[in-house]
Amino acid sequence: MSGSGCRVPRLVIAAPSSGSGKTTVATGLMAAFAERGLAVSPHKVGPDYIDPGYHALATGRPGRNLDAYMCGPELIAPLFAHGARGCDLAVVEGVMGLYDGASGRGELASTAQVAKLLRAPVVLVVDASSQSRSVAALVHGFASWDPEVRIGGVILNKVGSERHESLLREALDESGVPVLGALRRVRQVRTPSRHLGLVPVAERRGEAVESVRALAEQVRQGCDLEGLLALARSAPALAGGGWDPAEAVACGGSFPAVPFQRAPRAGTPSRNRGFAPGPPSLAEGGSSGAGGGPVVPTLPQALDSARAGGTPIAVRNACPQPAQPPRVAVAAGAAFTFSYVEHSELLAAAGAEVVTFDPLRDEQLPEGTQGLVIGGGFPEVYAPELSANETLRKAVAELAGSGAPVAAECAGLLYLARSLDAKPMCGVLDADARMSERLTLGYREAVAVSDSVLAAAGTRMRGHEFHRTVLEPGAGAAPAWGFTAAAAAERRVEGFVQQGVHASYLHTHWAAEPGVARRFVERCARS
Repeated sequence: MSGSGCRVPRLVIAAPSSGSGKTTVATGLMAAFAERGLAVSPHKVGPDYIDPGYHALATGRPGRNLDAYMCGPELIAPLFAHGARGCDLAVVEGVMGLYDGASGRGELASTAQVAKLLRAPVVLVVDASSQSRSVAALVHGFASWDPEVRIGGVILNKVGSERHESLLREALDESGVPVLGALRRVRQVRTPSRHLGLVPVAERRGEAVESVRALAEQVRQGCDLEGLLALARSAPALAGGGWDPAEAVACGGSFPAVPFQRAPRAGTPSRNRGFAPGPPSLAEGGSSGAGGGPVVPTLPQALDSARAGGTPIAVRNACPQPAQPPRVAVAAGAAFTFSYVEHSELLAAAGAEVVTFDPLRDEQLPEGTQGLVIGGGFPEVYAPELSANETLRKAVAELAGSGAPVAAECAGLLYLARSLDAKPMCGVLDADARMSERLTLGYREAVAVSDSVLAAAGTRMRGHEFHRTVLEPGAGAAPAWGFTAAAAAERRVEGFVQQGVHASYLHTHWAAEPGVARRFVERCARS
């Protein structure tokens, strides 16, 4: 970690529940303070990719996520300090209700936990549309639930009239929590949504700019900006330094947490009770089924392989830079908007030249591409356009077929498939995707089943799924991940590892395992 501490003034914008107006207030505050000439650092609690796009538009700086589940609580303050370095103010938008976190994990990944880790005052946004004096009991309950969480003020949202506002303020006078704003119940600023939430900024740039301006004006008129800034400046200094991608790739990366050994041959007794014997070596690609096709191992078989014996890989203390930086192309544009900025920072720190391309517009990969990263987004919305760009689809397939490293998450997985909603895609994977009415959403505990360009078999990582699509089959002969849920019904293998391709629905945050970026760049340099 670099630096000696973080003294950036900061606020956490939270609410009793989803739908209370956190995004409206947080984005509006970011834009209003930025318009006053302050350098504002935007942050979002949790894994969400879409809100940070609006935050970036409001501030002119990358929106960054603070996810204590995926990255671990110990990285929250360092990642925050890294993003906020040199800023006058940081605004952190919470997730769900203030005390809601990872299911069954107590406060883990909640807004409250992040606020405590950042020693930041919380501003509670309350939907006051159907209450008056009861608001005081609500605020009192949230303020007293955890004495380590400091609720420094309330912003009342959807206030009906001056009389309504007076009743609310009078009730809150007794709570001891100051009212720092009241936003009237007006026609909502247009922020259209669809099957996975708000429409990303990249798809409605002009409209999004106007929406952010309107939010700034709404907040400027209804909130006590000076009082909020004073509250932010009351946050004490954070001990320790900021996260540094160069340091992370040089000495970080503790995988594999679970050492990997080749699966026992068929009929070999399992070392782990309750798990079936493993198939022939997953590293060798497995065996053929009765019909001649590859055998996909079950999750118990995969986990048995990953948990059995072996010697962990030692952590290296230096990251040698390749003589010629390998060029890594990262998919961007309206169809691929889901990415964490730290991924590109880690790739660059590991020695890569990072360039972007737009699969909707570019007919060729950037010249000299040696590796490819295709993150999440909405390929299902743009399936006809992606399919029509046949020249690029062939170029991606040729690169993957050459054995070059390709890392694909969720939307990238669909793009590499044979088809998406019957539209031809890149055909790298023998799988077909389609839209589904069922939302797949949640955090996942995962273990790498197969050696890949991203991780050694046995590597443990945490991630999240967020999609309304189905891929058939969902895993290849060498799956990417095994999900280690407590409930047996939720355990499964998922994704594909073949040649240099690692493709999966699982979104991961590489800051948690910077060795992922280092390993990927090293493989690119050799390709």
